[in-house]
Amino acid sequence: MRKQKEEIWVKIIRILLAILFIFSGLSKAIDPVASAIKMDEYFISFGLGFLHPLSMFFGVCLNIVEFTLGFMLLFRVKVKFTSTIYLLFMGFFLLLTLWLAVAEHLETNYGYDFGVVKDCGCFGQAIELSNLQTFLKNVVIIIPTLIIFYKRKRIPDIRLTELGQWSLTTIGVLIVCIVQVVAYRHLPLIDFGDWKVGNRIDTLFVDQPAEKELLYIYQNKADSSMIYLTTDELMDIYDKNLNFDAEYCFVERKDSTIKEIKRAPLQGFAMVDSTGGEHSFELLNENNQNPLYILFMHNLDEVNVKGVQQTALKDLIDTCHVRGYDFVGLTNSSIEEISEFSKQHALNFPIYTNTIDPIKGPFMVRDAIHSNPGLILLRGGVVIDKWAWRDFPKAMKEYKENLD
Repeated sequence: MRKQKEEIWVKIIRILLAILFIFSGLSKAIDPVASAIKMDEYFISFGLGFLHPLSMFFGVCLNIVEFTLGFMLLFRVKVKFTSTIYLLFMGFFLLLTLWLAVAEHLETNYGYDFGVVKDCGCFGQAIELSNLQTFLKNVVIIIPTLIIFYKRKRIPDIRLTELGQWSLTTIGVLIVCIVQVVAYRHLPLIDFGDWKVGNRIDTLFVDQPAEKELLYIYQNKADSSMIYLTTDELMDIYDKNLNFDAEYCFVERKDSTIKEIKRAPLQGFAMVDSTGGEHSFELLNENNQNPLYILFMHNLDEVNVKGVQQTALKDLIDTCHVRGYDFVGLTNSSIEEISEFSKQHALNFPIYTNTIDPIKGPFMVRDAIHSNPGLILLRGGVVIDKWAWRDFPKAMKEYKENLD
């Protein structure tokens, strides 16, 4: 009996479904740290916080499985096996996202508190979806998944030996693993975060203070009318009217608000010193054109000490001091922990704190750069460049001589 060929419409569905899984897996694989963070959020939400040490492992494995399934379906490797795993995979996430959508609805409208993760993370940071949108997406995806499962016996495997098929699968696994290793050791291949190169940070995270000016109030001695003058206007009148003091008497001086305070869209970012002073506007506003290096250290008890002790970093700090550039640290740890850490490692630059709720965040320091420690260069509130700790020598080489 002649073997049936795959129908064209089934082939189109298969290819599109495979591409969707490959894209979903890759969008997370380019930033495995973000995958680990999202996995940790789910663990906390479901009361499994004790699995925190395994969040990176589970995040990486999920990315491998998703990408590899798409890779196998695209090349028709073990179609019967692959389509079965697809169905189990989508069935599980369909039920999970149904619960998340219902739970979020109950939280929003009826005051329940399930601690539901708000963004599913199914496409990493590339595309953000609400839980309801994610559930509806999975409802749509389950349809072609069922079709491929139903038609699995009519989709021929690729013409390779058993060893050849598993070798091809191994290539897919290696691709996604290499992507994750490179991103983990350095930085995400594509940065979708708020602190990506070129972004203005001051307008995103820093409240813009109100603008005020001095008003001088004078009263006309003849008719008792009042006039209100700015400093420039007052100086101009004195230059033009030599009899001004004879005609007017001074009443009072007061502040006048020209522009109200503008709140940053993303609240929770701060750079607080040991005395309680806040430095974010001073350092990050657009008028500060002095190069600013910020060494981000999420939690000092988890920071990779090798990064802090690098000779390249110490040379860069010394260069900044000589040239008058700003070099500061930022962490979520307490002032006491900062003091102890600075003494222990003989650090000669100020470290500010951005104190947060360890469960709810907001995790501004952690999300700025997915390396602990990580270095970001800014100028006038704009991100110029960023480096993982393994790339600090590169930072020194590129910017030691060429920042002016």
